[in-house]
Amino acid sequence: MPTSPLSWTELESLTDFSMDYENGPTNAQSTKRLFGQSPSDIRVVLYRDNHAWCPYCQKIWLWLEEKQIPYAIQKVTMFCYGEKERWYKKVVPSGMLPAIALDGEIITESDDILSALERTFGPLYRGMTDRAVVPLRKLERLLFRAWCFWLCYPTRSPREDNQRREAFIGVAKQMEAALEKSSGPYFLEEFSTADVVFIPYVERMDASLFYYKGYSLRENHPRIADWFKGLETRSTYRGTQSDFHTHAHDLPPQMGGCYSNEAPEAIAAQAQVDQGPWSEIPDVNYDEPDSSRREALSRVLKHRNNIIRVNPLENGAFDEALRCALTWMMTGETLQPPSGTEVGLRYLRDRINVPRDMSIYAGKRLRQALEHTASLISDAQGPAIPIRDRYDQNPVEFSVP
Repeated sequence: MPTSPLSWTELESLTDFSMDYENGPTNAQSTKRLFGQSPSDIRVVLYRDNHAWCPYCQKIWLWLEEKQIPYAIQKVTMFCYGEKERWYKKVVPSGMLPAIALDGEIITESDDILSALERTFGPLYRGMTDRAVVPLRKLERLLFRAWCFWLCYPTRSPREDNQRREAFIGVAKQMEAALEKSSGPYFLEEFSTADVVFIPYVERMDASLFYYKGYSLRENHPRIADWFKGLETRSTYRGTQSDFHTHAHDLPPQMGGCYSNEAPEAIAAQAQVDQGPWSEIPDVNYDEPDSSRREALSRVLKHRNNIIRVNPLENGAFDEALRCALTWMMTGETLQPPSGTEVGLRYLRDRINVPRDMSIYAGKRLRQALEHTASLISDAQGPAIPIRDRYDQNPVEFSVP
């Protein structure tokens, strides 16, 4: 039995994970997407947020991936986790995200961007002004408002919370009724602009209502669950898909607050999302790929110096503790980490960002490894995740490819 964790060199030998960032599956690390075409074919520059938190950025990102339009990516800091780059304010004085440069013309507002892209490259099956899509766009806004009213405003009593719950459920049933009109998993006969419009916020509804209200969107609305299953067959969606932990903690500073109803179901959901087991959280339905552990290890190896540098613990102790966690993740060998390092391990556990750092299953594997290793010492948690801002995620403090 080993008595010490694998060295960094030994860990490097355990992963051969690689990805073609320009031509391979959709991913959050790319700075250029070619889809087999030439860099000279790029007519679009997408300005999206660094961490893949912005729902409107996800909408444009998905559309470009589905249409396979060659494009470049410039990543920008959101106000909620850092200072907006000066160079971007010269491009877009308001600092608004997303934006695109289409043949050199700057366009903002996600709906205006989609309309401009459709005029240039054609619609995604049915376009923004199609008579089948327009009422669905209105329904998405209705669902958004019902969600915000339930999640983002405090209630004075359980009765008031239940009234807002029922109002949201009523609109969610309208979404189900719209999906029922199609014979397939999507709103229309084929994946379309309508699905792209719904995806960003319904994904965030799924996460936030589970965490703050103890309400499972997928379990309570089977037709919406089928829609998610259909989405998860698409590599485009998988590449942009986040997990419940990331959304539960990135939304409060973006939305101006998210309020728990403190119901037993919500308290249990919060414990599960924050402390595991992550394999049992209903945020993904497709089978775990064989590469998830190797992907997680590869991403840690790429950024290990910064991961260790920004951790609140002394570098030497955390270095060993991190290697203990990674050794267990890759070999199953449990090794006792240095005393007192559980706080540092859980600090990292709480700051894994899907999909900025890695895909959803890789994130689950790494969170579990960090928690397993930390639990060998004590239940002490790391510094609390901020809710008014997420400056703990400031990209200035961390190297992002």
